[in-house]
Amino acid sequence: MSSSAPVRAAEAGNPVVRPISAADHLAFVRAQRSVSFLQTPAWGRVKTEWRSESLGWFEGRRLVGAGLVLHRPVPRLDRFTLAYLPEGPVIDWSGDIGAWLDPLAAYLKERGAFAIRLGPPVVTDAWSAAQVKEGIADPGIRRLTDLPGQWGDPVGARVGGRLKDAGWLPQNPEDGFGVGHPQFKYQVPLAGKTEDELLRGMSQQWRRNIKKAAREGVEVTVGTGGAADLKAFHDLYVHTAERDHFTPRPLRYFETMFAALSAEAPERITLYLAHHQGDLVAATVLVRVGTHAVYAYGASATDKREVRGSNACQWAMIRDALAAGCEVYDLRGITPTLDADDPHVGLVRFKVGTGGQAVRYVGEWDLPLRPMVYRAFDLYMRRRGR
Repeated sequence: MSSSAPVRAAEAGNPVVRPISAADHLAFVRAQRSVSFLQTPAWGRVKTEWRSESLGWFEGRRLVGAGLVLHRPVPRLDRFTLAYLPEGPVIDWSGDIGAWLDPLAAYLKERGAFAIRLGPPVVTDAWSAAQVKEGIADPGIRRLTDLPGQWGDPVGARVGGRLKDAGWLPQNPEDGFGVGHPQFKYQVPLAGKTEDELLRGMSQQWRRNIKKAAREGVEVTVGTGGAADLKAFHDLYVHTAERDHFTPRPLRYFETMFAALSAEAPERITLYLAHHQGDLVAATVLVRVGTHAVYAYGASATDKREVRGSNACQWAMIRDALAAGCEVYDLRGITPTLDADDPHVGLVRFKVGTGGQAVRYVGEWDLPLRPMVYRAFDLYMRRRGR
């Protein structure tokens, strides 16, 4: 189980790694069932503080794998970079991963990388909504990984073991949120489901909230992505950040994100706005690549929370993802805590109400290519709190 369809494995010898154009990279992405939006060429144009390049794996003249690499320079040592492949690369993770990663390491080291960081799009474990709810109710269960009987993916288990054996270092803290992207996520499988079946899979509270939003007259519309809509979303997002104590991204970031992703594919990114009697009460951002739809950002007003605008936005996104033929609706990161006294468990409860399942990915891993520079960079990042 992974967020990208398996690419054919290498046959004779290792594939050759070399740069590819954004057009060739995008054509490869479009040929897959699904790929993380963090591995699309457009994402390199969003992360303006990093230098980006598209790399391809070739067997002869055939492109059989691809990855977006973001290069982060070392402070005061600009000739060295951390080469980061978020939720990638898109290769065949089921076979001999050394045949894919060894030529990647050789290519990047030759061009000044002191380390590689990647996040294989491979799941190791999954827990049903019922299991998660039982774990929260059981005082003896404190984490997802304490739950008995979870589903395990042998491919994911092998990938972690092979990375460790090859000298890669895991970057996965206990809370599941590391220096990059979350290891634990909450996802709703859509394949083969109808809207009625998805509703029945939700908690009674979620179904009530969706019905209440409709009864109260909450209207969810798709924004144009223009300046006015993005400003309205961002104002509400900043309000949410102040209330929930996180640092918001600037408006310019979202303007760049919408421009870059929309230019790559018209359906790639969508803004949803929930209004009640003229007031914006919730807003969300959906990103879709192939059959994978991702709830990327959300915001909600403190006033009028009783009209359940957030639930209305979520249901609109799920319905649209289903209608577009998506197989997964991804609510992104959760922490693995099931401790009822942990403040993070509220987010878990909210997402588990959609039905679906909690999943654990292999997580992010580092391969030091220049150990002394890597240690200096790691020390620098620890001192500044990453």
